[in-house]
Amino acid sequence: MIEHLYIHIPFCPNICPYCAFYKESAGRERVEAFIDALLVEAKFHAPTLRPRTLFFGGGTPSALSFSQMERLLEGLHACLNLSAVEEWTIEMNPATVALDKAHLLLAAGINRISMGVQSWDDTLLKALGRTHSAAKAEESFHLLREAGFQNISLDLIFGIPNQSLASWQATLEHTLRLNPEHISAYGLTYEEGTEFFRLRKQGIMKANEHLEADQFELATDLLEQHGYRHYEISNYAKQSRESAHNMAYWLGRDYLGLGPSAFSTVAGRRWRNICETGLYSSSTMSGKTAIDFEEQLSPQLLAIERAAFGLRTYHGLLFEKARPWQKAMEEMEQHGLLYRTSDRWLLTRRGKLLADVVGEIFM
Repeated sequence: MIEHLYIHIPFCPNICPYCAFYKESAGRERVEAFIDALLVEAKFHAPTLRPRTLFFGGGTPSALSFSQMERLLEGLHACLNLSAVEEWTIEMNPATVALDKAHLLLAAGINRISMGVQSWDDTLLKALGRTHSAAKAEESFHLLREAGFQNISLDLIFGIPNQSLASWQATLEHTLRLNPEHISAYGLTYEEGTEFFRLRKQGIMKANEHLEADQFELATDLLEQHGYRHYEISNYAKQSRESAHNMAYWLGRDYLGLGPSAFSTVAGRRWRNICETGLYSSSTMSGKTAIDFEEQLSPQLLAIERAAFGLRTYHGLLFEKARPWQKAMEEMEQHGLLYRTSDRWLLTRRGKLLADVVGEIFM
């Protein structure tokens, strides 16, 4: 049985200029058709599903109206066995948080929130194209607490143009005062197909790698000092609050993805759904496949992926799994990027900073 389920909800109230995930503006008829199709797809896979983790990503899943979210949640409970779910996460934009919707989510079994704050600096939020203010983000955080959520993750971004080390420190300290259970701190990336990618290609935007390195190290220092374990390159958690769903990805577990553009990897086979909501919906409802790409993964490729992603976590890489790259690992150790315990390789502090370089040994 498949234990990890991802559902992609592609609708966004605003298209951020740095985001490369598949998303689109919502229209009522389009959303209703999408929910119909998603429930059909879920019912098709129901016999092979008994999820322990469930993740609503996007897009902005919380952009669905109360009635749309209610219909989706009721439909999923009707067609899937959700009795084993331990962690159910939904991504939220602070601008879309409302108390009635928060109560609905919690009552349906959603017990973890991942909220994209990104910064507590309104100037930087505007530069990122975010629709919320810092004040609204804080109000939304407290509203979620009031609704009863006891597992909240806040997403932050560093490496934003014109973001100083002091500004980043202020964002980290503000976040720590709120005391969330989990913090994700991502370096800004310029993904192909985004507005930021175009601006960087034109030389209008430029990255400052030295400043970004300082910001990364500052985050590690501050968050670890306040009891957050650095359990993956961009993720920090209080004890037992690591994202079980994301950890399943990084450790190479099978997972199923539903919705437009969603990927699945099951029993060595990987596939992706159609990356267009209207076509996804019409294909699914007409009984046709929603898949637009698939491949069979060799045992060697699966081993490479598990090694590369596993090494980025606090689990590291067991010696027995690292044998094909033993010489390269030893060279990385000499350069201070890896260290070994009694049974596994782990990234050093410097290795975490240069994790992409270390990952090249698996290519």
